[in-house]
Amino acid sequence: MGEQPIFTTRAHVFQIDPTTKKNWVPASKQAVTVSYFYDSTRNSYRIISVDGSKVIINSTITPNMTFTKTSQKFGQWADSRANTVFGLGFATEQQLSKFAEKFQEVKDAAKMAREKSQEKTDATSNHSHESGRETPVSNQASSMNGTDDDKISHTPDTTLLLSENNRVKTAVEQSTNQYEPELQALKESNTRLTEALQEANSSVEKWKAHTTACQEENTKLKNKITDLEAVCKEVNQEKERNIQLNNRVQKLENELKDKEQELENLRKQAEIIPQLMSECDGLNGKLQAAELANQETRGRVSVLQSEVSEGQQRQRAMKSELKKFMELLEGKIDELHEVRQGLSHLGMDN
Repeated sequence: MGEQPIFTTRAHVFQIDPTTKKNWVPASKQAVTVSYFYDSTRNSYRIISVDGSKVIINSTITPNMTFTKTSQKFGQWADSRANTVFGLGFATEQQLSKFAEKFQEVKDAAKMAREKSQEKTDATSNHSHESGRETPVSNQASSMNGTDDDKISHTPDTTLLLSENNRVKTAVEQSTNQYEPELQALKESNTRLTEALQEANSSVEKWKAHTTACQEENTKLKNKITDLEAVCKEVNQEKERNIQLNNRVQKLENELKDKEQELENLRKQAEIIPQLMSECDGLNGKLQAAELANQETRGRVSVLQSEVSEGQQRQRAMKSELKKFMELLEGKIDELHEVRQGLSHLGMDN
C-alpha cells in the first residue's frame, strides 16, 4: 500500500535558529497542513509538511522522541537526524492536545515496530550463527583439499587422488544444498526489497501528485480569496452607497415633512382667503369712497388755495394801502407837530 496519511491538522511551523539554538525561525508564512504518514512497507511513521513546493518538515518518528507542550497552543520536538528542533503553533488548545496524543500513539507504535524488527534481527542472527557453524565443513574440505594436493604432489597415486576428488565433490554438493535455502531466502528478500522500492517510488509519485493537487487547490483557494476580497470590496462600496442613499432618503423625508407642513399652512391660509377677499372687497369700496372724498377734498383744497391766493393779494393790497395811509398819517402827524410847535410859540408870544 505504500505510505498513507493517518492524521492531518493545520499549524504554523517553526525551526530553532541553528546559530543561537534559542530563537524560533518561522518556516512558513501562514498556517500549513501538517500530517502523520505511515509506511506499511518499512513499518515507520513520519511527520510531513509542505509549504507550496517546499518540504519544511520531514521527520521520522523514533521511540526516543518526545513532544513537549511549551504553552497552551505551542509544542515542539527534537529530531536528531535532521539536527534541528521543530515547533508548531496551533489555533486552539484542542488541536495541540490532539496532535500530542497522536504523537504519543505513533511513538508507541514505532517502539513496538522496532521491538518486532529487533526480534526478527535476532532470529536472523541466530540462523546465521547456525549456518556459520556448518560452514567449517567446506573450509575443512578446502583445507583437506589443500592437504591432499600437497600429498598428491608427493604421492603420485591416482586412486587416492580420485577418492579425494570424489570426497571433495560430495562436500561441495552438501555445502551447496546447505546454503540453497539461504540463497533462496536472500532472493525472496531481494524481491521483497525490490517491491518495496517500487511501492516507495509509487508512493513518491502519489505524494508528488498529491502535492501538485494541493498546489492547484491552493492556487484555486487563492483565486477564490482574491475573488472574495473583490466581492467584499464591492459589498463595502455598496454599503457606503446604501449609507449615502439612506442619508439622502432621510434628508428627502425631512424636506417632505417640511413641504407637508408648508402645504398644511397654505391650506389653512386658503380657508381664510374668502374672508380676506370679502374684506378686500369692503376695503376696495372704502378705497373708492376715500378716493372720491379725496377728489372732493382736492377740489375744496384748490378752491381754498384760490381763495387763499386772492386773500393774499387783497392782503398785499391792504398792506400797500396801509403803508400809504401810515405814510400819510406820519405826514399829518408831522404837520400836527409843527402846528403844536407854532401854537406853543404863539402862546409863548402871547
